Amino acid sequence: MDVLINVFVALHVIGIAALLGGFLTQMKAMGAGTARFVPGMLHGALTMLVTGVALVGFHQADDHPVNNVKIGVKLLFLVVVLALIYVKRDDEKVSKGAFAAVGGLTLANIFIATLWT
Repeated sequence: MDVLINVFVALHVIGIAALLGGFLTQMKAMGAGTARFVPGMLHGALTMLVTGVALVGFHQADDHPVNNVKIGVKLLFLVVVLALIYVKRDDEKVSKGAFAAVGGLTLANIFIATLWT
């Protein structure tokens, strides 16, 4: 089971990289007011959702403790990110506030994952 968990952690990190990478590539455009949500951001967020849910299930099946409050906060942030990206995915330009919210919530999700023990 540990190998399976580690594979899904790696896939989860790849999802985070796709989401954050898409955000970082659009930072200059955000300053100019022409930022948009690229498809990689949506795919990264969906990858995070699927692998994150699977990881919680694997940990519970393997009798590892799961911090449900932490997982709930991370899930809430990810659902907001997914909703923003999904609704605005076809827009030519996204408002700075919505784009910054996606970046901020993504970074918060990373820090929650690594610092909240």
